Amino acid sequence: MTLVAAVGHAQSLDAREASLQAAHHALNQMGNTSPSLAIIISPYRFDAQMVLSGATSLLSNIPILGFSSPAALTHFGYHTNTVIVALLGGEDIQAETHWFPNYSQASADTATRLQQLIGYEQRPVKGILTFADGLNGNTEEFCQSLAPTIPIFGGLAAGDFQSNISYQFAGVQSGNGGMASAFLRGDYKFGVGYGHGWSPIGNHFRVTRSRGFWLRTLDGRPASEAYASLFGHTAREWAFPPLNYTTRIYPLGFEQANSEEMQIRAPLRVEADGSFRMNAPLRDGSDAYLMVGNASACLESIKNAVKHALLGLEGAKPAFALVLADISWQMLLQSKPGAEIKTIRDILGQEVPIAGGYTLGQIAPARHADESPQFLNQHFMIIIFGENSGE
Repeated sequence: MTLVAAVGHAQSLDAREASLQAAHHALNQMGNTSPSLAIIISPYRFDAQMVLSGATSLLSNIPILGFSSPAALTHFGYHTNTVIVALLGGEDIQAETHWFPNYSQASADTATRLQQLIGYEQRPVKGILTFADGLNGNTEEFCQSLAPTIPIFGGLAAGDFQSNISYQFAGVQSGNGGMASAFLRGDYKFGVGYGHGWSPIGNHFRVTRSRGFWLRTLDGRPASEAYASLFGHTAREWAFPPLNYTTRIYPLGFEQANSEEMQIRAPLRVEADGSFRMNAPLRDGSDAYLMVGNASACLESIKNAVKHALLGLEGAKPAFALVLADISWQMLLQSKPGAEIKTIRDILGQEVPIAGGYTLGQIAPARHADESPQFLNQHFMIIIFGENSGE
């Protein structure tokens, strides 16, 4: 089986025009291969319907999936204010998209609905690529409501932190608060790898009050005061830009049973009352460790993630790589934007098309047969699609 991929990108003040040009650029590279799936990564400041309108004018019969992001990545490097369109096609690869508009209000019910749809299908689903609202919805609850056997992977769309809006695409539908998923079938392989470059530095807190997505107090005082005592800015300063978003690069780590890896949970922002707005609930009484990122460690973790994803291909030839990096990576690597791509290409080579963007977390397949799929914060994830040799 032959698997063909192409990536187009375009910049314009007009969202529809940028999307149209990106789709046109990608289609021109596909040759005689008909696309089976289109993936769109769009700046969150662009109007979602205008982006979708531009792409569908050329890709009207092709399943579309996508998400909003503050910046995009391709094999050319780092892109701002740019629409990315990636196309994937082959002799025996099929995709069908599904839109779950109530994800943010009913994450567990969305998981149930997704599993029901899988059960209705006659042909096995090989993989589920999904993009969900990263500012609203309980992704941890969604993952815990899925069976371990569900082969799901994807990311959480980033957006406007002030309005709490991100958006997702599925078919001809788009919106915020939802989940967009593509059920993938066919004769192809995929491998998933992920990692991060954050380590605990010894500072320890107790979560003393947490309500829903808001971490109210650490060690009995407002969360911002706990950070103020460490970093030298007043608690009030942490509640306003730019510090209220800088907390993303100083996440909290929690020990996990049967694992040496810490579970990382990163704040989205600091609220005016000093609490941290998270995108996963925390448990009162749990011990949290302050974690700090290192650029060198992050780039090293990319190497390990790519190698792990390649192992998942079981010898299949890489044809396309989808990259989903936490927005904290964008912050940490701002002095060398696109460093992630160079690291990937040093391993994959110069010919494999790459597309991706920055997210507010990722969804990864279950590690073990008795576990649910994972909700990750602060990670870099790569999904490599490969073509079978036909042997």
